Amino acid sequence: MYRTMMKGKIHRARVTESNLNYVGSITIDEDILDAVDMVPNEKVQIVNNNNGARFETYIIPGPRGTGVMCLNGAAARLVQEGDVIIVISYCMLSEEETAAHQPRVAIMDENNRITEILGYEPASTIL
Repeated sequence: MYRTMMKGKIHRARVTESNLNYVGSITIDEDILDAVDMVPNEKVQIVNNNNGARFETYIIPGPRGTGVMCLNGAAARLVQEGDVIIVISYCMLSEEETAAHQPRVAIMDENNRITEILGYEPASTIL
C-alpha cells in the first residue's frame, strides 16, 4: 500500500501577480522551490487563505531572489495580488517510507522571504 503524503509546503506566501492571458500554472521563485524540494512542472495544490479557493496546477520556475508568486491562466481568476496562499506538493510513499518521511515546510514573511524551514507540519497555526 502507498500513502499520499505532503512532500513540501510554502506556507503563507503572498501573490505578487496574476496573469490571466498566460497558458496556465504558478510561477515560483527558484530559490523557494529549492528550499522545499519542488521542481518545474510538478503538480501542486494551491490554497487561497483570502477566499477559500483550492485548486491544482503545475510549477514553472521564476527568477531567483525575486519572491515571485504569480498565478497564471484560469487560476488567475481565483486570486488577487496580495492574497495569502499555501502551495503544497505531495508524494506517494510505501508504508515503510512513511515512518522516516519529513516534509520541507517553508514559513514565509510578507515579502515572500523564507523565515524558517521545518521538517514537519506545525501543530499550531503560524501567522
